[in-house]
Order: sequence, then C-alpha cells, then structure tokens
Amino acid sequence: MKYLITSALPYANGPIHFGHIAGVYLPADIFTRHKKLKGVNAIHISGSDEHGVAIMQNAQKAGKSYQEYVNEWHQTHKELFEKYDITFDFFGQTSAPYHKEETLKWFNDLLSKGLIEKKAEEQLQCQSCHNMLPDRFVEGECYSCHYPEARGDECPSCGTWIDPLKLINPVCKFCGSKEVKAVDSFQWYLMLSKMHGKFQDWFETRKSVWRKNVTPFVESLTKDNLVDRAITRDLDWGIPVPLPEAQGKKIYVWFDAPIGYVSNTKEFLKNSHPQDDYLKDWWHNKDVTIVNFIGKDNIIFHSIIFPVMCLGTGFVNPVTDLPANQYVNLEGKQFSKSKGWYVDAEEAITQFGPDALRFYLTSLIPETSDSSFTWKGFELKINSELANNIGNFINRAMKFLAKNWPEGMKSEKFDPFFKDHSHGVEEFIKEFHELLDSYQIKKGQEHLMALGSRVNQFITERAPWSEFKTDQEKAAETIATSTAYVLVLGVFFAPYLPHLSNSILSYFGLSHQSEIVKALYQGNLEVMKNFFSKDFKLQVEPQGLVPKIDPKLIEELDLKLKEKSASL
Repeated sequence: MKYLITSALPYANGPIHFGHIAGVYLPADIFTRHKKLKGVNAIHISGSDEHGVAIMQNAQKAGKSYQEYVNEWHQTHKELFEKYDITFDFFGQTSAPYHKEETLKWFNDLLSKGLIEKKAEEQLQCQSCHNMLPDRFVEGECYSCHYPEARGDECPSCGTWIDPLKLINPVCKFCGSKEVKAVDSFQWYLMLSKMHGKFQDWFETRKSVWRKNVTPFVESLTKDNLVDRAITRDLDWGIPVPLPEAQGKKIYVWFDAPIGYVSNTKEFLKNSHPQDDYLKDWWHNKDVTIVNFIGKDNIIFHSIIFPVMCLGTGFVNPVTDLPANQYVNLEGKQFSKSKGWYVDAEEAITQFGPDALRFYLTSLIPETSDSSFTWKGFELKINSELANNIGNFINRAMKFLAKNWPEGMKSEKFDPFFKDHSHGVEEFIKEFHELLDSYQIKKGQEHLMALGSRVNQFITERAPWSEFKTDQEKAAETIATSTAYVLVLGVFFAPYLPHLSNSILSYFGLSHQSEIVKALYQGNLEVMKNFFSKDFKLQVEPQGLVPKIDPKLIEELDLKLKEKSASL
C-alpha cells in the first residue's frame, strides 16, 4: 500500500498563520514522516493556489503583475515551511504551464461528457464603475447568518458557499458603490446534478471512514441533490476557457485548484521518479491511499466538488481519507489576515525555533473541536511539559552518564531494560502507531509525552545520584535503562520534533536515516538489543536540548496582542 498525501494549497495572497500550520500543514507533515519511518512509500504534495479574484485585487493594490505577486508569496510560503521543518516532496504552482495543461485536460473531458454546460445567468454588476462583480469583488450581509462582511464566494463566519445574487445590501469592492444590480450574462457550469447518483454510491463507502465533523455536513448538503455551479468567470487572470465563444473568460479558481494535487504529482514524478506514471502508479491505483489534509472551510471542495470531478473524468480515484480539522483561533477569536488579527509566524520562529512551536501547535490541532492559541498557554506547555519533562529527563541522564562513565557503559548494564521494560515499550509503539495511522496526531504526541513522564518519574524515584554513593552497580543499571529510554524518545519524536529528535539521536551516533532508527520505529526491539550488546559511549557532549521560554518575553507578546485586540 502506498500513500499519496496532500495538504490544502495555500493561497498565494498573504502570510501563513498558526491556524493554517496547526490545522493543515503540521499534521500532514507529521503523518507523512510517520508513514515514511514505517517504511511506507509515501509522498506529500502541495503547492500555491495562485488564481482568483483576491489575488487580482491585491496585486493591483501592490502595483505588481499577477505573476510577480504570486511568485513572491509562493517563495515566502516555501521559506516559512522550511523554517518550521514542514517538508513536501513537491510544492508547485497553479500558474505553471504544466498545471494549465492538466486543467484543460479535465475541462475538455468533462465538457465532452456533458458534465460542463453553458448557461445563461444573472451576474452582479456595479452601476457606478460598470465592472462585473464575481465572487470577492462584491461583499454584503450573509443571508444565512447575517454576518455583515460576507464575500461573494463564501461567508467567513458560517462557511456558507454564497450565491452572490442573494447577498443583502451588496457593495462593489472596486469603488465602494452600493449601486449593484443583477444583469444578464452567461458562464459554463459544472453539472453536479447529473452526478448525484454516482456521487451518493461513492459517498456511501466513505460515511463510516471519515471524521464525524465531515460526514454529517456532507450528507446534509448532498442527500437530496447536488447544485450545479459556475466554473468560469469574466476575469483577466487565470486559465483561459478553451472555447471560441468564451473570449475573456477564465476557468475559476475553485475548479482548477484541486487539480493542482494531480498536476503537481505529475511534475514531481517527471523530475524525480520518471519510471512512475502519475495516474497508473499513483492517482488511479487501487493500492494507493489518497489523503487530503484540509481545514473545515475546504470540506465542500474536497468532499463534494473534487470527488465529482474525479468520478466524472475517471482520470483519478477520489479521496480515500479526509482528515478535516476545525479552526485554531487566536485568544478565542478567528485568525484574520485582513484585520491584522494573527501572530507573525516568521517572527515567532525566529524567537522560539521549530521545536517549541511545533510542540505547542501540535497540542492545538483541532481534530474534534476548535482550539485557541495563547501566549500564556505556549509558555506553560513548553516550560512545564517539554522542558521540565523531556528536556529535564534527557539532560539529567546524559550528563550523569558522561560524568561518571566517561569511557562508556558496559553492555550488560542494559539487560534490566530488555528484561523489565521492553514489553512496555512494545505496547507503547503499538498504540502510538494506531493513533497516528488513524490521524489522531494530537493524541499521538500526548501518548509520547506520557511515556516521557513515566521515564522522568523512573529516574527521579531511582535517584542514581544517590545510588551512586552506595551502590554504583545499581546506579549504572538505572542510567543504562534511562539511556535506552532516551534512544526510544529520540526515535519517536522524529515525526513530531525532527530537530530535537536528531539532537537526541546524535548522542548515539544516529539520525533519522539510520536503519536502526527506522527498524526501532517499526517496532523491532531486536535491533536496539543488538545496538546495546556492545559497550556504549556517548558520541557527543550532552547539553541542554530544550531551552525554557522567558516569561518576560511572553508578557510582552501577550500585552502586544491584547493592545491589538482592543484596537479591533
């Protein structure tokens, strides 16, 4: 079984914030690392989503060409992901020629099958500046929840996919005029209604598999019918509609963006694995599990629209698993780039580094309900758990080992670990794998920290610094057992905190690429027994691996955030 893992294409229109990282990209990265460590053939595909009205608006405001604008954000996002140790096998761009080629292939196939049709429609037009107002070029009051600033494509408050003609008191985003009226026009529609039966048959196979926050929502939208949706717009940025009568019209972003998963996979394989066919070996292979990591605001597109496109073309298999997370809020309020209500992820990684932020953000992954980032919560989580628990245990054990057994620890001192502790480690590994395999990423970290607490308690209760004064042999066994646990922690932190993991593994002369590490991760304790069958000597000088967070800095950041909140 192979795994094709995707994470929602970040929109090339502004900074990545903690809600994005904890809700989508971090869990996808952890899951991919986990599968690869298990020896599974897994790839992680994503890339920039680079079309749409919002990009046009902001590029114009910035005085830049559309391509220049998206290229800059694409590079900014790539660099930020690298700083957070979030890796992709390929991170592409939907403005690239290879993506246009793949998108047109899908459009033409669906058109030839009668699943795309031209329809007359009414469209909003500003009577002051005479611009047509698709999607984000118009705002108004949501007719569902009455949020006052709903966009013409989606309400950011309730998540409703907006029909712009139903907006209450619409306002033109070009000139601010309220003189907005519906006029006759035409667009090409994806005929979802024709696929209702086929979609329902497929969805029945997913109901018991997907998360409880996904299945009821999809069922409520699709049980009785599917609504046809326009997939073209009157724009000057995007993939041109390949029809003579469609002059000036572009394929709209929500149709072309998910195809980016497929086009980016094709481009990745072409350059890195030319022997693989992107369809036969991956996207249309029954032995490949396709996993889409998304936030709840993307459920409609990934659970309904794109699966219909997949079923309609038959080019690729629709998604297998859809771990859609809820929202990560900031101090209880939804992150908002436009309102400035977010934490600068670039500044934060410079201040605190990847280990601390990955650890805290993983604890916030909103798998079943919304969560909230707070600076006080960050300080408490790092100082009381990661530093006092894991960091303190490793530091005490390794420094005591280096000080009292500088020439190395005799191999027989590790026997008590394999006699009395190995079964517990085997049980730990089994449950750890079960949690991560079922996308319970947050619980997986909690399970790992519970092991850390147990071994920290073990060394505290045995107190080898006291044992050493009266019984050096017993103290040696305590430190040897602790050393074996340090190795276990180093291995199993690998998907969560790769930087800390490598630092721990360096004590043993190992890295994530070491066969011993992979074998132990997969549950083979025999390799660990063989590793300690020879006298063991630390390979690098022990040092503090988990620095504590300065409370004064947190107070400053917290005050800064509260001042920002008061000004909104």
